[in-house]
Amino acid sequence: MTEQVFDVVIIGGGPGGYIAAVRAAQLGLSVCCVDAWSNAKGKPSLGGTCLNVGCIPSKAMLESSENYHKALHQFAEMGIEVGTVNLNLQQMLARKNKIVEQLTGGVGYLFKKNKITSLHGKAALAGKNAAGFVVQVRLENAQSTEVTGRQVILATGSVARAMEAAPVDNIQILDNEGALALEQVPARLGVIGSGVIGLEMGSVWKRLGSEVTILEAMDSFLALADEQLAREAFKMLTRDQGLSIQLGAKVTRVDRKKKSLQVHYADSQGEHVLEVDKLIVAVGRVPNTEGLNLGAVGVQCDARGGIQVDEHCRTNVPGIWAVGDVVRGPMLAHKAEEEGVAVAEQIAGQQSHVDFNTIPWVIYTAPELAWVGQNEQQLKAKGIDYRSGSFPFAANGRAKGLGETRGFVKVLAERATDRILGVHILGPFASELITEAVVAMEFQASSEDIARIVHAHPSLSEVFHEAALAVDGRALNM
Repeated sequence: MTEQVFDVVIIGGGPGGYIAAVRAAQLGLSVCCVDAWSNAKGKPSLGGTCLNVGCIPSKAMLESSENYHKALHQFAEMGIEVGTVNLNLQQMLARKNKIVEQLTGGVGYLFKKNKITSLHGKAALAGKNAAGFVVQVRLENAQSTEVTGRQVILATGSVARAMEAAPVDNIQILDNEGALALEQVPARLGVIGSGVIGLEMGSVWKRLGSEVTILEAMDSFLALADEQLAREAFKMLTRDQGLSIQLGAKVTRVDRKKKSLQVHYADSQGEHVLEVDKLIVAVGRVPNTEGLNLGAVGVQCDARGGIQVDEHCRTNVPGIWAVGDVVRGPMLAHKAEEEGVAVAEQIAGQQSHVDFNTIPWVIYTAPELAWVGQNEQQLKAKGIDYRSGSFPFAANGRAKGLGETRGFVKVLAERATDRILGVHILGPFASELITEAVVAMEFQASSEDIARIVHAHPSLSEVFHEAALAVDGRALNM
């Protein structure tokens, strides 16, 4: 067999892997990307969890379900009479699948455009020779081949965390993949976990007609978010949207009945049984290192089972790098992408890094939640003296026109320097608005900087402007 030697071999074709491949190819390096994902038709499908069964299809379903909900409950107020509104779930799923196919196919196009060799199969490290690191690839036809990379990037992502009390079969008990493929709206839906996946999937099926109960083991809601933001979001999701969210609810077992599931859980009030038709398990994700054979070259893992890296994504083995969900830090697609770019540029001899202090978080509920930087409880715990300014969407003309007036923007700034330390948004298009905050913090802007910048009127961005003004107690429209 002729040895295939590449400057870079990347294992994993998700956001971290495929973006690293494209950037490395742009920089003139020869690149091979090995990915094992197959779609429902059994065909290779680049893009990883994000494009196939995560970020992209979930946002498609969130948008479709929100439009359905608006047609039922909000269009009439706007003077739009649509008559009988019917749900065509098959068309909704078909639209979602079409978007996935377009974007995963787009990654394939990028590989061809940038002359990236793509191999479909399971990859494992097989040692090192004079040319570099040997990667064995088990192809889809049960045959195998080997490629050698002078440098290797591990970008194998994460998998849904298993729960012993509720083993997933994607028939009755579902993970994120199964939750996006239900062909009928369940009358009663249970969700274990009130994180991003639990809230987003719960929101989709609630809007489509399910009675949704979310069981969260922690006593607090959205512990990573600013406490004020989390409190307001909890009220809106339970009061306005009708989600039932039970905190401090620890699931002990799940009994399968003929046509339903009995979920046993305990909280401060005692033991309870929740009967549902379908159950989504959304208790987090864990790094995916299975089958990589890391020991063949001595790559070390950390305490949580992820690959151990430094601040530049270097493993303990020179020439092997790791990015995305499989390493430390938040499991976010955009974080993986930027790490992939940074590693490709470092391999090419450039200086590059990722600022973990300015990575935005987004939850695509209605309204959306987004934040960047530190929250109030973190600042208090560190003893940092700060000022806070908030402004509600209810006082914004654009929000009123959209019919989306719930929520607020909060700006936290260091008292001595006025430098922005964190921005927290609950409201319409928070996922888009948060980017201005990210840019501001990257350039170490002060709240006064934002307050002095002209924002278009009428626009939702004015709420951020007013919140910055409010840090100094001089909001103009409230």
